[in-house]
Amino acid sequence: MEEMVCVGSVAELRELSGCGELTDLHRESVDHITIPSKMGKGVLKRIPEVFDCWFESGSMPFAQSHYPFSINDEEFMKGFPANFIAEGLDQTRGWFYTLMVISTAVKGCAPFQNLIVNGIVLAEDGAKMSKSKRNYPDPMLITQTYGADACRLYLCNSPVVRAEPLKFSEAGVKSVVREIFLPWFNSYRFLIQNISRYEQLTGKNFTFDPTLMMKPEHSSNLMDRWIISATQNLIKYVRHEMDTYKLYNVCKPLLNYLAKLSNWYVRLNRNRMRGDDGVEEQRRSLNVLFDALLNTTTLMACITPFLTEFMYQNLRNGISDEHTHLKAPSIHFLEVPTCNEQLIDEAVEKRVARMQSAIETGRLIRDRVNMSLKTPLQSVTLIDADPVALADFQEVASYITDELNCLELITQANEDEFVNYKCEPDNREIGSVLKKAYDKELKAKIANLSSTELKAYLKNGFIMVGDIKIEPGWLKVEKVFNEKYTADKDYACATSDTAAVMLNTVTNEKLQFLATAREITSKIQKQRKALGL
Repeated sequence: MEEMVCVGSVAELRELSGCGELTDLHRESVDHITIPSKMGKGVLKRIPEVFDCWFESGSMPFAQSHYPFSINDEEFMKGFPANFIAEGLDQTRGWFYTLMVISTAVKGCAPFQNLIVNGIVLAEDGAKMSKSKRNYPDPMLITQTYGADACRLYLCNSPVVRAEPLKFSEAGVKSVVREIFLPWFNSYRFLIQNISRYEQLTGKNFTFDPTLMMKPEHSSNLMDRWIISATQNLIKYVRHEMDTYKLYNVCKPLLNYLAKLSNWYVRLNRNRMRGDDGVEEQRRSLNVLFDALLNTTTLMACITPFLTEFMYQNLRNGISDEHTHLKAPSIHFLEVPTCNEQLIDEAVEKRVARMQSAIETGRLIRDRVNMSLKTPLQSVTLIDADPVALADFQEVASYITDELNCLELITQANEDEFVNYKCEPDNREIGSVLKKAYDKELKAKIANLSSTELKAYLKNGFIMVGDIKIEPGWLKVEKVFNEKYTADKDYACATSDTAAVMLNTVTNEKLQFLATAREITSKIQKQRKALGL
């Protein structure tokens, strides 16, 4: 009969073997120890096999606190299960598996509340990175060339955070610097430059006043109200996604916001921040930009720790000591901002989104017809059946005409005269739900849905096609201009998700005169800049 002893602790090994002090349990330190046989078979020696090392890794929650020998059950449960664990996808059958098995055996539950899994970083050609092949860029050279923050953001904004593979590209890290860091830093630099301008003009030190953000409706500037609302919505979203450990949803909205901040708020308020509209408007706009940069810098600190720390160390000079929650020796000591839902104005955000869509579509039209933005046009026409949308367009008419360089804005409510609605079904999504019911007949019916039916789908979120319900997101609906207008040489038109835009491309003597005047003004301004005037 075979005799086997499974030793459960150092104390038990000492007792069974009679050995003295024992501090090292590695193989080379215990191989010589024997245990007298209780069955009179001489001595028992350690078996030659080594237990799977993943068992040690999987024992981590218990082993790290030497449970149950050095800590009682009550103390242990204060930190168990863990809030989250994080590891690579390749550990699914290693650490993740043994961790779950051992914890279930010992405690009858999972050892973690949340699980964060990262994908595998591959070489640019999709092959596994190899030291022998050197098929990857030198990490230290990447850091020295582009900075550690650029590399961190590139990885955090990649498929890796969704547990998918990433083909690492040095060009991708470089694009982070060019497309994200430089515009963001330029917004920060523009703020600092114009704070200095404000202080020279007024003889007073600039101090950030958060109370100006508390009542954005008091501002006559639509863009102030918009960016304040967008900032709070961003904080609300990012906090929710981080609280629920959906880290893969965090980067994209942060980067979209930074793009909006530099491309829209800063660009459309340059003159205000320079003081062209008076000292009070300058002060208000600088405070709004300061608030936006302080919040986004704090939100980005965990992703780009060095750049945010650099900016914060200067920004904190403009924060008074009474605002202790905003002032700390380091940005990494600040709490993540809390959303003030009273400052969120969905109507204003939707109005500005419509404006942005109209302007971007108008720019697209100009590119298509090879007509520079420097060339003034007589009019831009916006078509929408929704009276709220038309009212929104009128509210932001000055921004649209300025950005598209048109003399007037015209709105049209009779949408059916200008556009038809078309749809593109998401075949994969519909097929995964309806299975065999998504046949040729149903596909034909969806393809022949009328503009009226598609409008109803957009309004209600669903539509019945026969006895089958077409759910939200199954159809991508777009507006398409009628051939009558696409063939008209006097107009150029295009549509987006939220805008149908027509530009009157006919030029006349007045427009040519304005174009010449603009060109002369531009050359004079460039000459003044060159002369340092």
